[in-house]
Amino acid sequence: MFRGFLLPLSTKMAVLHVFNPEHDIALAANLSNFTAPHAGRQLRHDLGYLPAIWADDDDYVLVENVEDALRDFARVMHRKFERFVDKYQISKLDMTHVEPWGWDLALRSFLMRYGVEAVPTEDEIAEIRDLSHRKYAVDLLRELMFEGTTGESWQADTIVEVQQALRNRQRVVVKAPWSSSGRGIRFIDNEMNDYQRRWIQNVTASQGCIVIETYCHKVKDFGMEFESDGRGNVRYLGLSLFHTQNGAYIGNILASEEEKCEMINRYISEDLLRIVREKICDYLGALYKGRYAGPFGVDMMVVRGDDQQHFLLNPCVEINLRRTMGHVALALFGQVASGNVMRVEYSDNTYKLKIKQL
Repeated sequence: MFRGFLLPLSTKMAVLHVFNPEHDIALAANLSNFTAPHAGRQLRHDLGYLPAIWADDDDYVLVENVEDALRDFARVMHRKFERFVDKYQISKLDMTHVEPWGWDLALRSFLMRYGVEAVPTEDEIAEIRDLSHRKYAVDLLRELMFEGTTGESWQADTIVEVQQALRNRQRVVVKAPWSSSGRGIRFIDNEMNDYQRRWIQNVTASQGCIVIETYCHKVKDFGMEFESDGRGNVRYLGLSLFHTQNGAYIGNILASEEEKCEMINRYISEDLLRIVREKICDYLGALYKGRYAGPFGVDMMVVRGDDQQHFLLNPCVEINLRRTMGHVALALFGQVASGNVMRVEYSDNTYKLKIKQL
């Protein structure tokens, strides 16, 4: 495991933070020389200042344009952060390690090209990539089947297995093993069309398999945010109540843990939430021991039961083995007033982070 993840907790260190939102796509591509799609490059350019929300005063944040970052961070946070740097400065920094949104070969290659040595080895990146495979979400979902939970997912190696799944189900969700939100997911009703068939064949050819899920009648998206120390311990950080549109992230509610629990407890009991998060800490703590240290999130959903009267918990829709916008929301709470929502909006060819009242 990358040595930078296991520095003594008491050691004071300067960190270089990097917002690389194209991480999931780069992980799927698994290339050192990777060019992100336009939307990913735009997000990195426009919201590169985000890590300054949780960075220490002695840390650095890598951005594409320092002046833009100074201005945009001050606009959102109403305070200053003075240690934004660009790629031409990072080789001269006195820092001990790098904390990105997520590690992949493309980021490793980029940092090394500009003189940063504190990066994982290619083998360590391969370990992170393996742990990011959706097969681990399939395994975790099985571990979280208690009274009050629901969900079914499995791996398929061929398109024939997808066709077999459709024989007994009106609708299924198929997912690429590695992909970004919305991009690697397809909903199939009754039978596949030619486009869906070609997509599944391409994914199984390039990534080895496809993941199939039974369709759930979603009522509410939410997630739990965690941090692994790489030594077998996982710490629960808080709930993430977020909104999506067509699979794309829109925003997070900024509220206390008590307020967020109250919103979810309208559907799901606190006892069930506690059992699920404790099981996640135990199960993933053992899985990540010696293999991964850093933030991660587990996406979940409230779903409507078959009787249309009761609600159930799907406790593992995704595992995001990286920092998430839920972590950003947790860092923001306490720095801005409760009762707000954090939104990412796109207008005038620019992404902007905005804090608005609910």
